[in-house]
Amino acid sequence: MRQPKLIDYFLLTILSLIWASAFFNIKIATYSFGPVTIAFLRVFFGAIPVLLLCYFKNIKVEAFSKDWHWFAMIGFINLVAPFFLIAYGVKSVQSNLAAILMSTTPLSSTVLAHFYTKNEKFNLVKTIGILIGFSGIVFLFSDNLLIDENNFVSALLILLGSTCYVVGGVLTLKISNKKNENVTGSILIWAIIILLPLTFLIEQPFQTMPRTDSLISAIYLGIVPTGIAWLLRFKILTTNGLIFQSQVSYLIPIFGTILGYIFLKELITLKVLVSLIAVCIGIYFVKKGGNQKAI
Repeated sequence: MRQPKLIDYFLLTILSLIWASAFFNIKIATYSFGPVTIAFLRVFFGAIPVLLLCYFKNIKVEAFSKDWHWFAMIGFINLVAPFFLIAYGVKSVQSNLAAILMSTTPLSSTVLAHFYTKNEKFNLVKTIGILIGFSGIVFLFSDNLLIDENNFVSALLILLGSTCYVVGGVLTLKISNKKNENVTGSILIWAIIILLPLTFLIEQPFQTMPRTDSLISAIYLGIVPTGIAWLLRFKILTTNGLIFQSQVSYLIPIFGTILGYIFLKELITLKVLVSLIAVCIGIYFVKKGGNQKAI
């Protein structure tokens, strides 16, 4: 690993912008597509750059090896379920709320790591961070201008989607001895296998003519935030390490809120800003507490 240079911070910012851009594009995609179709298009187009990389680097994709059940399970929990839940939720709430709700992933992962790993237990600083971060989310749910009885469940489903990412990350530890390209390519293949029949059975999207902006957003979601962003993330990880790469957690909700306002003119209330600040502070304390002894 090397000390971060200007180009590394530039790439980190680009990665944050790409992932943040997913939320308003999901919103646009929902104008024409259902959540199952959006999830399918994301994994289908996202698989293209990843599998091409595996082909050119001569990396064997083991989707149907003896560990196929792990790939299938992780593909469902880490891709199928969250992609569906987020798309379903964003149809009824603003995309900037989704960006803030999804930013709780580092907080949820800290809670889960306490119970399922040996070396990442709670300490005082982590506990303070978790309490501050989730307090911000609770405060966000009190914003009656943006979350009411009509979309309350949708907001909860987005939170559930972020939790799926965390559970999928824990399951990935079961096959941590395999190359990242192989794992990602394999779980994308299984996500496609799972979603393809569901898409035709439940939503039958090819019987209608989608809006041009929805189609562009759906394709963009697959190729850029799902496929290319993973390759960029991998480059940052191998160059600067996990701690540096994890700083995207601060930037995604900020960029997601800004992009939602620019492209969709979404409302930014005082409670949204307070919640955004609380979540970022919570993530900061959780990461700072990672270097301290557990209690």
